[in-house]
Amino acid sequence: MKLNAYLNFAGNCREALEFYEKHLAARIGAIMTFAEMPGPKNIPPGIGADGVLHARLDIAGTYVMASDVANALPMRSAYLSLSVDSTPEAERISEVLSEGGEVFMPMGETFFAHRFAMLRDKFGVNWMIIHEKPMC
Repeated sequence: MKLNAYLNFAGNCREALEFYEKHLAARIGAIMTFAEMPGPKNIPPGIGADGVLHARLDIAGTYVMASDVANALPMRSAYLSLSVDSTPEAERISEVLSEGGEVFMPMGETFFAHRFAMLRDKFGVNWMIIHEKPMC
């Protein structure tokens, strides 16, 4: 058994995945557009034939799947948590992901982490970035 996250975007799925691929050392494994869908085309209003029907992103050894949907809203209660091996990497990722987004908890040291931040990126995805301290 394996658990994967599935993200919905409001027409900017491809842009988001390409952003993550560039800045998070992720890899887009597959993208299928609504135009490539076999059979009758059921394209959501406001998305268009070039919208993403289904995509898979390999990030840190985990698959995140995604698509464009009509009227997608930003996530409110779920986060993608990205654990990194260094403080500079945590700070770099936090800076990149927070640009144009909303920071809930600024990057800083906590009792459990050398660096920790919580934010929503410009695509509406919530992230936690952590460089953990050893826990005994």
